[in-house]
Amino acid sequence: MKQHTIVDSPYGPLTLVADDGVLCGLYMSEQRHRPPEEDFGPRDDTLFREAEEQLEAYFAGESKDFGLELRLHGTPFQRSVWAELRKIPYGETRTYGELAEALGNPAASRAVGLANGKNPIGIIVPCHRVIGAGGGLTGYGGGLERKRRLLDFEGGAAPGATTLFQLEA
Repeated sequence: MKQHTIVDSPYGPLTLVADDGVLCGLYMSEQRHRPPEEDFGPRDDTLFREAEEQLEAYFAGESKDFGLELRLHGTPFQRSVWAELRKIPYGETRTYGELAEALGNPAASRAVGLANGKNPIGIIVPCHRVIGAGGGLTGYGGGLERKRRLLDFEGGAAPGATTLFQLEA
């Protein structure tokens, strides 16, 4: 049975979704590939305390890692991409090509990008840490401005400072 809650964040409201008590979704408002609200199940603001605490610590700069049980629904290839995403350290980035190489298929960078875009647990499974081959920002389900802000935050940039990342043309 699915249940959900909505929590505030510096990047807008986040909808957390659990499947039988295990986190299976973290969606931003206006996110591409966001399931319909009716798929989230009833609202339960008590079920997500651990996830909320870990997100609060992350946004406060007090924690760089998440220790939550996750249930990632996707194809075997998507799940392998999402597992690689979780290996990217806080404050670092990888290109789609580097992820494809890590998966043993250097020609699969586009497929990696598609799987990255379907990541159902944003921020915790850090798809925002993937950039284009030229070092610029490309695609992000939560929007490129959010991606830039998340990367700047993890890179230590002060709010309102000049960004470290540029959009690719």
